[in-house]
Amino acid sequence: MLPVARVLGLLLMLFSLTYTLPIACSLITADGEHWDFVAAMVINLVLGGALWFLTRHAKRDIKPREGFLLVTLSWVLMGLSATIPLMITIDGLSFTDAMFETISGLTTTGSTTLTGLDRLPPSTNLWRHELTWLGGMGIIVLAVAILPLLGVGGMQLYKAETPGPMKDDKLTPRITQTAKSLWTIYIALTALCAICFRFAGMNWLDAICHAFAALSLGGFSTHDASFGYFDSPLIEGIAIFFMLLATLNFATHFLAWRHARLRYYWEDAEAKAILPLFLIVALLLSAFLWLHGQYESFWTSLRHVSFNLVSLATSSGFASVDYNTWPLFVPLVMLLMSCVGASSGSTGGGMKMIRVLILFKQSGREMFSLMHPNSIAVLKIGGKVIPPKVVMSVLGYAHLYLMSVLVLTLIMLATGLDLLTAFSAVVASVNNAGPGLSLVGPAGNYGVLNDFQTWVCTFAMLLGRLEVFTLFVVLTPSFWKD
Repeated sequence: MLPVARVLGLLLMLFSLTYTLPIACSLITADGEHWDFVAAMVINLVLGGALWFLTRHAKRDIKPREGFLLVTLSWVLMGLSATIPLMITIDGLSFTDAMFETISGLTTTGSTTLTGLDRLPPSTNLWRHELTWLGGMGIIVLAVAILPLLGVGGMQLYKAETPGPMKDDKLTPRITQTAKSLWTIYIALTALCAICFRFAGMNWLDAICHAFAALSLGGFSTHDASFGYFDSPLIEGIAIFFMLLATLNFATHFLAWRHARLRYYWEDAEAKAILPLFLIVALLLSAFLWLHGQYESFWTSLRHVSFNLVSLATSSGFASVDYNTWPLFVPLVMLLMSCVGASSGSTGGGMKMIRVLILFKQSGREMFSLMHPNSIAVLKIGGKVIPPKVVMSVLGYAHLYLMSVLVLTLIMLATGLDLLTAFSAVVASVNNAGPGLSLVGPAGNYGVLNDFQTWVCTFAMLLGRLEVFTLFVVLTPSFWKD
């Protein structure tokens, strides 16, 4: 495993560069925290450099099994590293809560145990949001654009990191160019989002932080009230637009941009399923709340439902109102939508729409076969034949996903939580969706959980971000056998 240790050393040194942004922010805003981030940068650089130096001769391509281990250890080590400035700058923050916060950021979950976000130093708030932004496209995808220049092959990292069941497709012939292309689109959309937020009324810090969180579907905010702090339909509309962009496959964005044709969105089977689904559910839930007297007008109901539905269903996790006060049916539907509201190749979490489409198509094919046993039914999505190997992978994923939610919910129930809090905390964590319901709803946070419950949710966030298989493969006994 020496090649894995070597790459981890390179990644830690690379990660140390990410502290440059909060250091610059601290110097500009004079919040006095720059030396804390400098210390964290130096620690990362020294530890990464030492690990690389001790294993520098173990230079070869990463094998598939090593790729899974490297991705898992990378997320854990980056999370550990990122706790350093948080524990220094936030008085009384425990290691458990600091680790939860950093993993929540890197996995783009957006859950938090912190209160008093409005009073945090600007550089600390920016650091939290930078973690979500880095995690959005994936630190490993960034690494495969750079590490090949240092003699480290990237294909196994890319396949272990990228979401979705079909990971062999590349936008460009070289994996490095693929990663660079994805990051170019990601950076451009983030910059555009920040500019829109600024001209809609946010200050530059809020605009940049919320742009980071919107494009990564990370859900962190600089305010305890999240988007409710701004109480602006224009700002909420901008956020909805960019969250919807972020929940679509970035390969589709790349193709539409390269060829200057919007038809690629129409040809994207996931986009054609997600966008109409959001519209229909938003209209139905808005009508439900209006008819039940939650809001005086349908349009007010539509405004609040649209923002919070898109936020939760795309696995972002912003909130503009306390939807815990709505009839349970509505927030529960919104939470369950987070299972299916994101595309493969997006920054979102959950099962991904492509898997849901495959499961529905496979169910239909099985029923057709029962009626016509001699027929041969081919499973197609978007005019493309789905190989049997992919179908079996999706079935296996769905089983592990559902069993993980069930087992983790039972564990949370055994610790004394009520059913709604336990179930919603697990679903929100596995889907990387942010707030749950009841005690962990949008008006509260995960600070109500004890240390053990917090670690369960931390594990669930990693499980969801690494799409179940990557983490479970490393935990199987056969993985460690020669």
